Amino acid sequence: MEDKKLCALLRKSPEKGLAAAIREYGGYVYKIVYIKLGDICPKEDIEEAVSDIFYKFFQSGSRQGFEIKTIRGFLAVIAVRHCAGVFRSKAGEEKTVPLSELENLICEYDICDGGYITDMIKSLGEPDSSIFIRKYYLGQRNKDIAKELGIKEGTLNTRISRGLVKLRKILEEDM
Repeated sequence: MEDKKLCALLRKSPEKGLAAAIREYGGYVYKIVYIKLGDICPKEDIEEAVSDIFYKFFQSGSRQGFEIKTIRGFLAVIAVRHCAGVFRSKAGEEKTVPLSELENLICEYDICDGGYITDMIKSLGEPDSSIFIRKYYLGQRNKDIAKELGIKEGTLNTRISRGLVKLRKILEEDM
């Protein structure tokens, strides 16, 4: 449907117009949200963001009398701005978990019987064991780990490199 016809439908029958806009551009908006938030949000949050974007589209469009040149562009601007807000709110949430609570989580992923990998990582001592748990089990970025542990990123990278060498030696000795 052309944007002019869709805008006319939104003015004439807002409910039908919004339904038509969602049918026409729902996939487009979902794709934008997925690209921007797919790495940090579960599917439910992505779907909620899409709904919020169409709600904002409808509110803003209503105030303008649905005099919109390109609905696709208008939705893209709303989507990108909304995703930026969601990203900032998610990034602001600190999800620091004490090492003692992480042990149960790690055991779920430890592929060797008896927690052999977990024991090897613990043998590195602190803060190296925390660094490896955060990086390889929880998938945190080096930048975030360094910030949370209060060390420089360069220092963190050196600790990871040296820790990998130590783990390799432990594995070679046991084989």
